[in-house]
Amino acid sequence: MGSDSENEMTNSPGGDVFDVRKIRRLIELMKEHDLNEVDLRDGDVRVRLRKGGETIVADTRPYMAAPAPAAPAAPAAAAPAAAVDNHAVIKSPMVGTFYTSPNPDAPAFVKVGDHVGAETVVCVIEAMKVFNEIPGEVVGKIVACLVQNGSPVEYGQPLFKVDPKG
Repeated sequence: MGSDSENEMTNSPGGDVFDVRKIRRLIELMKEHDLNEVDLRDGDVRVRLRKGGETIVADTRPYMAAPAPAAPAAPAAAAPAAAVDNHAVIKSPMVGTFYTSPNPDAPAFVKVGDHVGAETVVCVIEAMKVFNEIPGEVVGKIVACLVQNGSPVEYGQPLFKVDPKG
């Protein structure tokens, strides 16, 4: 990323690096230049945006010179269903807001009793104004939706129970 973009972010009036407009501009620049990560530091303030799949994450912690622990290799590693009792569990691959349908007027992607395949979109999770379609990654019948529409979800949080024999 060129120095003009960095100067635009740090030398604007007010100097608030956490201004939503500035973060959106960084995201636009990432998309425009096909960047996977942007890491800006100004003194002890650090803004790091990282793109993995379609997730864009903002790290607003103050910058420390000590090395940070290594991040997981791929966010998709948490998405595969984990066996619980005789059911598989579809887990959230990211932090965000859970939605059962693509928009408020549309029907839900899936409901209890529906059969899903590995590529079936079961929900969307919104993170930083980016809507990410979440595939089921298992084959079976939805037996429970564990999250309410519009609720915040955490990384690895169970979203659906699936009966792989159903």
